[in-house]
Amino acid sequence: MVGPVPSSNRPAARSASFPHPIVPLPRRPVDPGDRIRGWYENELGWPTVPGEPLRLATGERFDVLDVPAEAGRAALRRLAPASPVAVRGDRMLLLVAAGCAEEVPGILEWLEWGALPLGLTSLGAGGLIEAPWPADRAPDHATGPRGGPVQGAAVWLRPPVAGCEVEASLPTMSALGGAGNAPDLVRLVDTLATHCHRVRLLGACAQPLAFS
Repeated sequence: MVGPVPSSNRPAARSASFPHPIVPLPRRPVDPGDRIRGWYENELGWPTVPGEPLRLATGERFDVLDVPAEAGRAALRRLAPASPVAVRGDRMLLLVAAGCAEEVPGILEWLEWGALPLGLTSLGAGGLIEAPWPADRAPDHATGPRGGPVQGAAVWLRPPVAGCEVEASLPTMSALGGAGNAPDLVRLVDTLATHCHRVRLLGACAQPLAFS
């Protein structure tokens, strides 16, 4: 009969608290949408809206004029070089000083553009826009909103610069007759209205004639 194995010869029992080898968990790829949201919130200090697609709130740091891209291009000379501008398909988004959106209808009336359908939209307090993607950070446009912008999504033509106060470069009502360097909102709106009307007329002329 085999007697009990002396304790000195027994295999050491594995302690329940013996640490298991640490195996690093696979890293989750950085979501491009989260990266861009961080750029807006942490580097620029711009408020974003929870959910997808990524959107920016207007009326706090800036308002937005949404116009036909052709009209917007014609008005770029009315903007400061650092004034952010984005494009979305055949539309252009021009940033203006916060509070200016509510002034636009009155400006158009004063300039005698108020009675015409110009395709010029102003977004201010309580408004939202699709967050434009920086052109140098945007992944493949075909990957969709969680992997990058889809085709036709908003992209910055003139992106905002982190660390710079955007307000100083934006068109404003107070620029009229002032000594500052901010562009004048009235001149910008007049230029936009003129070219929006021209775009509309050219579009109407391009329509085929209907014969009865």
